[in-house]
Amino acid sequence: MRVESAAYACRWRGVAPSAKALFALAGVVSAWIARSPAVLAALAALLVLAAVAGARVPLRTYLAVALPPLGFLLLSCLTMLVTPGVAAPGVATPGADGGWHWTAALLPVVTRTALRALAVLAALLGLVLSTPLPDLIGLLRRLRTPELLLDLMVLCYRMLFVFRQAWDEGVTAQRARLGYRSWRHAWRSMGLLIGQMAVQVWQRTAALQTAAEARALQGSLRFLPAVFPQAPRQNAYAVLAGSVLLALAVGDRL
Repeated sequence: MRVESAAYACRWRGVAPSAKALFALAGVVSAWIARSPAVLAALAALLVLAAVAGARVPLRTYLAVALPPLGFLLLSCLTMLVTPGVAAPGVATPGADGGWHWTAALLPVVTRTALRALAVLAALLGLVLSTPLPDLIGLLRRLRTPELLLDLMVLCYRMLFVFRQAWDEGVTAQRARLGYRSWRHAWRSMGLLIGQMAVQVWQRTAALQTAAEARALQGSLRFLPAVFPQAPRQNAYAVLAGSVLLALAVGDRL
């Protein structure tokens, strides 16, 4: 929900999704081409700056969305730097006492890997935080993505907002009846609401299945796509900006 709200409120809402996808693709390719930590850090900084300063995505929202993958990245880096030692019977080998050891020799490789992952993450976050999901689905449809996958995305997108609204209405109704006046009542109200939501999920799933069978499980879910009159010019600007990133990455390999 936070991602979609930021996408609708950002400055690049009217920019063609193809242009934003081209820029994000250039950022991903540049991150894979570059080798030195300095260039990778510069690419990540430029991509973050494009989202925060260019698209005007709130910094708090950006950090909140990036926090879970950053935590996973930090955990992955720690697991690469800390390795277990295997104790060999009768052999006095330094660092082979069966405990955990810090592998300083892998620090340059881990740093480069972390910065590359950070640059790729920044490129993808810039795309999703500035492009609403309906625009992304329209772009994927033009790219000949399988219709089954697009239908699943549309259904998940629609049901997300439906159940969020139902949840908020349920919480409001329970608060009006003082259902959260104490911890005991709060846990009871939460359990009742979760049970009711489970029933609604079952009922709505059955209704969707009935609707699909009524049309013989054929035909894709269609909606009116957005029109971007300035798409050619915006694509050219995106190619130009992506070329700068690619030139920076290619120059690092020369």
